[in-house]
Amino acid sequence: MTTERRDPAEGEGAAEESANGPAAQGSSGGISIGVLTGGAVAAGEGAGAEDRSQRVGPVAPPPSASEGPSVPPPATPGGIGIGVMTGGAVAAGPRATALDASTQLIDASPELLAAVRTLREQLGLLTPGAEISEVDARLAEAEEEIGATGRVRRGRLQWLRERLDFGATAAAGLASAASVVQQITQLLGRQG
Repeated sequence: MTTERRDPAEGEGAAEESANGPAAQGSSGGISIGVLTGGAVAAGEGAGAEDRSQRVGPVAPPPSASEGPSVPPPATPGGIGIGVMTGGAVAAGPRATALDASTQLIDASPELLAAVRTLREQLGLLTPGAEISEVDARLAEAEEEIGATGRVRRGRLQWLRERLDFGATAAAGLASAASVVQQITQLLGRQG
């Protein structure tokens, strides 16, 4: 986790806002968090928060009601209240910035690797095109990553599932695509 204080002119507009949205302009409040298991937080004028961590394995499950708050703790006026934060970036205050560039790596199963290889072989049966080339390139990246590390990036799996599960490409019609989607869904389901 990284928190830092920046000069207001430094990095202005250079960082992306967190998924929680921009901090209110003119906000003088702080950030109140019940449970923080990863990420970055900053508060104050020109503050910056950046999370570039690499997480391996499953996302930590949120604590049960007996272990922590079930609702966000009260925020100071103009601030942000978060009950449980398991990653990401949050910043509050005028010209505050937050950037979440973290990566989650998931242990890949041998079945996923086999399904990816089979689908890549079967893609050759389809008429070549930009969509097929893009799917093949992403499958090749996943195959290489799994082969080298035994893990694969969560974002890569999500991209493949979207392209193969929702019929966005001709590749989605292949039986081997359904097998890849099934393997991805099982891995993502176990990972939170």
